[in-house]
Amino acid sequence: MNNYLEFEKPLAEIEGKAEELRALARQNEEMDVEKEAAALDKKAEAMLADLYRDLSAWRKCQVARHPDRPHCKDYIDALFTEFTPLAGDRNFADDLAVIGGLARFDGTPVMVIGHEKGHNTKTRIERNFGMARPEGYRKAIRLMELADRFGLPIVTLVDTVGAYPGKGAEERGQSEAIARSTEKCLQVKVPLIAVIIGEGGSGGAVAFATGDRLAMLEHAVYTVISPEGCASILWKDAEKMREAAEALRLTAQDLLKLGVADRVIPEPLGGAQRDRDATIKSVGKAIGEMLQELEGKKPAQILKDRRRKYLDMGTKGLAA
Repeated sequence: MNNYLEFEKPLAEIEGKAEELRALARQNEEMDVEKEAAALDKKAEAMLADLYRDLSAWRKCQVARHPDRPHCKDYIDALFTEFTPLAGDRNFADDLAVIGGLARFDGTPVMVIGHEKGHNTKTRIERNFGMARPEGYRKAIRLMELADRFGLPIVTLVDTVGAYPGKGAEERGQSEAIARSTEKCLQVKVPLIAVIIGEGGSGGAVAFATGDRLAMLEHAVYTVISPEGCASILWKDAEKMREAAEALRLTAQDLLKLGVADRVIPEPLGGAQRDRDATIKSVGKAIGEMLQELEGKKPAQILKDRRRKYLDMGTKGLAA
């Protein structure tokens, strides 16, 4: 059963009626409802295309947060082989909101790091809903240093509302850990590619996404603050999140125009959650192409190009 977003409620009614008809037919084999169900399917398909034809920024935020989208672990399981998870920051603890380890991508040894939100109540609590604590960012730093030492490309999968803002995290140096992780992304002498697979929220996302290439799924978002947080600060009213989402220019399409994102990965009609396998396959293809673009570059050239990329960022599309 699909989990429907608020703006998909009319679609839920039609698809629900089609499923009810088929359920009745399964109970009574003499009933022939396929013609009526097929007509409803056709109507639902047209409505789905209409709903997703020109999504607003706020609706893209909702799609990016959909609980059924494939998460970091799904991509690792499907796209990487010989994955060996590495735990802990060698200082305080292991943060389960961050997954990382050695793996092979199409036979090439890589280091893969990402945020994991979890798939059900139990795992979401264990993973802290993908909100990393300082030890998570320090684990990422350790793994990036390891990849740099052995010349392994780094692949990061970003999906977080932001870093965890709890008291303990602040006491253990959350802002410093995020800054150090971002700094390490800029310092490594190996290719670093990032894919925003859902939410790219605040410094918690920047700490993983400051690489040589940044790809975003079609309905992913990347923003300095959530629309609700922005609305609360600017208008003292979180209900103005729709206006905030438009002003933040957080969509993949906006960020491609601004030069923040390097490519947009298409999603199936209705979002990644409607065809997880096709989405994962598209992300894998993009990762392969980005790794190929950077293959053979010398460390000095990697650092030079990365520096130029971020100095130039934001200068494109300002008149749009």
